[in-house]
Amino acid sequence: MKYLFLSLACIATLFACNNTKNVSNDTNPSSNRNLERAASTLDSLYKYYGVAGANLLRENYPFDDSYQANYLGGEQADNAPKPYSYLWPYSSTLSAVSILMETSADKDKYKTLLDSKVLPGLEEYLDTKRQPDAYASYINSYKPSDRFYDDNVWLGIDFADIYMQTKEKKYLDKSEMIWEFIRSGTDDILGGGIYWRERGKSSKNTCSNAPGAVYALKLFIATNNKTYFDEGLALYNWTKENLQDTEDYLYFDNINVRNKKVDKTKYAYNSGQMLQAAVILYNLTKDEKYLTEAKNIAESCHNHFFHDQAAADGTTFRLVNKGNIWFTAVMFRGFEELYKVDGNRKYVDAFQASLDYAWEHARETNGLFNGDWSGKQREESKGLLGQGAFVELYARMAAMSE
Repeated sequence: MKYLFLSLACIATLFACNNTKNVSNDTNPSSNRNLERAASTLDSLYKYYGVAGANLLRENYPFDDSYQANYLGGEQADNAPKPYSYLWPYSSTLSAVSILMETSADKDKYKTLLDSKVLPGLEEYLDTKRQPDAYASYINSYKPSDRFYDDNVWLGIDFADIYMQTKEKKYLDKSEMIWEFIRSGTDDILGGGIYWRERGKSSKNTCSNAPGAVYALKLFIATNNKTYFDEGLALYNWTKENLQDTEDYLYFDNINVRNKKVDKTKYAYNSGQMLQAAVILYNLTKDEKYLTEAKNIAESCHNHFFHDQAAADGTTFRLVNKGNIWFTAVMFRGFEELYKVDGNRKYVDAFQASLDYAWEHARETNGLFNGDWSGKQREESKGLLGQGAFVELYARMAAMSE
């Protein structure tokens, strides 16, 4: 076991170094185009969701103070106006700016934006009254709100990635702080797994456990602390055992801890995060079973979350399904991880074709996107979460050399 750990530590060190390298965009017009689109969309995001004199953002455009979020699992108990977005949509800007910082030639610009605006805004959600410290679903100047394990997992992943970019310990400290909260959301019921939310621990969801595996493995890569590797592997195995559809390799949404009933809804980000976790495990262990699993998930995602779309020239291509854009962006992280290993452009090209089509058909003159990538349906109200996701998608695609 000692030798396995030494081997893993060496691989993790190499992985962390490679993770900070950027694919050059100087000779890649497609990548430059993607970067320009990412930057332009981020500009539109801050123009239409920004709040004068604040680092916080609106949840929707146009702003509607009667809006009630429908993704809080019944946590929202009052109808009081919420002038700012909840944590989940706000967190999309952390992901977007951090990946732009990684892929753009103007890293200082996005590092300044990260430290002067995104992170100060994020700190307004930090709850230090309940222990361990973690980020609450709404700002801390309002009455106490629930704390979601999945919300915090996404933040922890971003902080780990930013640390591996910058090597500034303050970002690693944040990531490790959040992991302590994630640990507090686990127990032995159903053999392990992370709950979805701190209040009313009734389900263990793929959206907390699959990225939880990615998160722990990234912390291992960042620190060489084998405890993180063991925790990441355990979460991967638990999720696979309890929530995978063995017929198509995709993942169900959650399991109820009281009656063990599985919600069999399939969301793109859940399978995409298990895809990413499988590739990272392959990188760390060189065990082919993880790469095989990753490829199986990728093919099923391509079949399930895309559809055939007719192009103007009469040909057809695979277009991302209408739905939650952020789920698609998180799914893409898994495809990106796989591409770095196998170099197969099949799925990357499908995403690029979809993003090109969305730019022409789903984007409006103000620079904001509808959720229907085909452009057939327009939304009067557009959420912050989806706009941040498009920034991330274009920025990640910019790092893919052709």
